[in-house]
Amino acid sequence: MTLLQRGEDDFVIRMNHYVLMTSDYSVSEVDLGRRAAEAVAGRRAPRVLVAGLGMGFTLRAALDALPAEAEVLVAELNPVVADWCRGPLARLSGRAVDDPRVELRIADVARLIAGAARGGPKFDAIVLDLYQGTHDANEDPRHPFYGRAALETTRRALTPGGVLAVWTEHRDPRFEERLRRVGFVGVERHEPDSGGMRHAVNLARRGDEPAGARREGDHSRRPKTRRRPR
Repeated sequence: MTLLQRGEDDFVIRMNHYVLMTSDYSVSEVDLGRRAAEAVAGRRAPRVLVAGLGMGFTLRAALDALPAEAEVLVAELNPVVADWCRGPLARLSGRAVDDPRVELRIADVARLIAGAARGGPKFDAIVLDLYQGTHDANEDPRHPFYGRAALETTRRALTPGGVLAVWTEHRDPRFEERLRRVGFVGVERHEPDSGGMRHAVNLARRGDEPAGARREGDHSRRPKTRRRPR
């Protein structure tokens, strides 16, 4: 993984020959963090899980919408990304990782979610801003984040009425339907980008119905593809 700088505040993160993200295109990341945080900001000391860190835009947006008593656990798989966010990228996010509400762990977020689902402290919101969108899971039911079993685990890791917020490259109705089938309600799709890129932000709440129950009359909103690649 490589960080390239093209100007004073113009950065690119690349993996091999693939552009993962750029600093000049962060509309959907900001929308993701803001919407998730606003959905739980009224709770007492909301506990939020954010994964991954990227350039810190999602984290910054969430922090800006959360109260002073919030706890934000950030899971990032690559230590170098955390180093960048405390170094050359720090100004882009207002040094978000140094906020006293933040705990940064170099960890696989799937394990953190599984621990909460097995009886550990649960989260009021889980925010997934990962390199890949949701579409790979349409052909792989065992996908570690967006397959059916993984979504059932994520649902159990949330507090009652807790929020799951997911970034993906473009709208994915099959993913939205999986959310409903495993017990999420109020599934929403937002497409905040303008112009050529249409990335999507999906929000859903943990419902009380058992996993596998299907809700009638729960429709996603039509009124976001990055590639800006991640």
